[in-house]
Amino acid sequence: MDVQELSEDEAAKLRSAAHTYEEVGSTAIGPVAGFSWFERSVVLQRRDFDRAAQDLQSWQVQARSGLRVSASHTPLQPATVVLMRLGPGPLSLRIPCRVVYLIDDPDLRGFAYGTLPGHPEAGEERFALRRHASGSLELTVSAFSRPASNLAKLGGPISRAVQDAMTARYLRALDMP
Repeated sequence: MDVQELSEDEAAKLRSAAHTYEEVGSTAIGPVAGFSWFERSVVLQRRDFDRAAQDLQSWQVQARSGLRVSASHTPLQPATVVLMRLGPGPLSLRIPCRVVYLIDDPDLRGFAYGTLPGHPEAGEERFALRRHASGSLELTVSAFSRPASNLAKLGGPISRAVQDAMTARYLRALDMP
């Protein structure tokens, strides 16, 4: 899937924006007080760890999940900013984020990004790809969040259902061509 380059003006605006939560980097630790938390995993069909990690760090999980992705860097690196969109054209939902850390271990790769102003939620999401001794690959998505926009607050259970559906798409994305 195509990932677009974020315009320099938009990238500069997002780089200068503060995260919409204080607990930056906390997906590396676990649940955060005052936020909803989830963690879901799937064992992938593929077994090519380096290529799967490359796909993960090139925004393919988001793009293959139906988001339109524009990023300041592909592959991503620390402090990369990304603007994702969900929905049609001018009615699309803006989803701005900044990468808060990378994971680069021999058998574990991934990253986490945090929400920026304009995102419907406040919080952080982590994508971790683990290679087990058996050679199998496991993708885990973890996140803490709470509503940040009136739309998300009014959406209540619908907002949670959308987040659950996107997570299910994320977990299937690395097995898609």
